[in-house]
Amino acid sequence: MKGMSVRSLGHVMMVGVLLSLAAAGAAACRSETADAKEKEKAAGPAVVEVGRENLITVKRDRISTGPLISGTLTAEREATVRAEASGSVLSLTIEEGKPVRQGQVLARIEDQPLRDALLSAQSSVKSTENALAVAQREAARTERLVKAGALPERDLETANNQVAAAQAQVAAATAQQASARKNLDNATVKAPMTGIVSKRTASAGDVVSPGTELLRIIDPTSLRLQASVPSEALTAISVGLAVQFRVRGYDQPFEGHIERISPTADPVTRQVSIFVTIPNKSGRLVSGLFAEGRVTRASREGLVVPTTAVNFNETPPWVLRVKDGKAERVTVQIGLRDDQTERVELVSGVQEGDQLLVGAAQGMTPGTPVRIKGDQQNQANQPNPTN
Repeated sequence: MKGMSVRSLGHVMMVGVLLSLAAAGAAACRSETADAKEKEKAAGPAVVEVGRENLITVKRDRISTGPLISGTLTAEREATVRAEASGSVLSLTIEEGKPVRQGQVLARIEDQPLRDALLSAQSSVKSTENALAVAQREAARTERLVKAGALPERDLETANNQVAAAQAQVAAATAQQASARKNLDNATVKAPMTGIVSKRTASAGDVVSPGTELLRIIDPTSLRLQASVPSEALTAISVGLAVQFRVRGYDQPFEGHIERISPTADPVTRQVSIFVTIPNKSGRLVSGLFAEGRVTRASREGLVVPTTAVNFNETPPWVLRVKDGKAERVTVQIGLRDDQTERVELVSGVQEGDQLLVGAAQGMTPGTPVRIKGDQQNQANQPNPTN
């Protein structure tokens, strides 16, 4: 150190002091970090705050299972009223939506030519009856003369043949009269059944012929649902099972029962038709509306939650319940599962009123403290990490 200047020696001493201070600072920082980790470890994991959208409550409700169906409401009893006589429609006052009774007059068709035909047939009957009476008297007189030997036997045969011919003419005239009377009756159109007019296709003044459609009548109390189910669901349906369905335009559910099952499937869709009876005494339901629902294979009340609240990726399935301010993993037993409403029945593992985590919150580690947003009571019960 003889050759070292005073200035260089001072510089070396200053560097040594700085290095010592840096080492002391680093040691102090490591000590503070260790203390912080110890405090964090003692305090436990941080509290996770979740919103109400990530919570569902276990509730008691009714849940059902069975194949889904869709179809159309149709009237089992309906009639198309057609003209059975030719002519101009004189009157047709029944409007769509009006109720009618069986036998009620619905329309009248011009019947004057038919009346004339009936009068002609009646005259023909009287004429042939008179001819028959003459032939019968002549046959009786001939028979007496033949017995007396005044006339030969062939004259009696001729007289009897004339009687038979007259009888045939009377029968033909009588049949013609009956036909004319029926044609006249057909000019007055009557309701074949009790119901409601669903469609009117003719009006007064129209010229119609036999077979022309005049109107349609349905019995609204005989509505049925003609629906389809997948062929693979045939083992889950049978005659008599209940069917719950909704109809577009109505805010309430309806229920019927399977009356018949088609013995054949659609060759294209592989769907099988079923026919469901519907009680519609009030006439509220309307024919032609679309309906969809399900066959009730099983139904009962139980603890029901959305399927999103249950983790089915592991066996057995489990839920994440919030209990005593912490997330708790609970194994559950599954009962009925309704894929239509995406709900599932929990037979064991939870109780009514339990709160379960759903969505992203379901990935939380069990044991993590949980605080529910806006739940003051829950926040008051949360453990304080600083204690």
